[in-house]
Amino acid sequence: MGKKALRKKEQREKKRIARERVETLFTLAERVFPYSPELANRYVEIALAVQQKAKIRLPRKWKRRYCKKCHSFLVPGKNARVRLRAEPYPHVVIKCLNCGHIMRYPYLREKKARRKERKG
Repeated sequence: MGKKALRKKEQREKKRIARERVETLFTLAERVFPYSPELANRYVEIALAVQQKAKIRLPRKWKRRYCKKCHSFLVPGKNARVRLRAEPYPHVVIKCLNCGHIMRYPYLREKKARRKERKG
């Protein structure tokens, strides 16, 4: 095995470990939030630092669970307001109740994918 192959294998291993750590940190944030929201926010900050350092993408399920502005862990009903809007395009609106930041995620694509699954 050459040097390049070894380096590539090391990189893959680092990214795998980073993904595991991010997953663990977000799961911990989810568990700890009812007792200590500050600790949950700290876990999110650490997870984002790990993700950034390892240059990996966050899974969608975690990407939408923290505020992009203040990096706080979002729990609908506690510190986040979630609404569905149809105009001007179908989207989900998540408002962070800590800093007031608003995030919008379109859901038309998911609807189309679900429709295709039913047909096929």
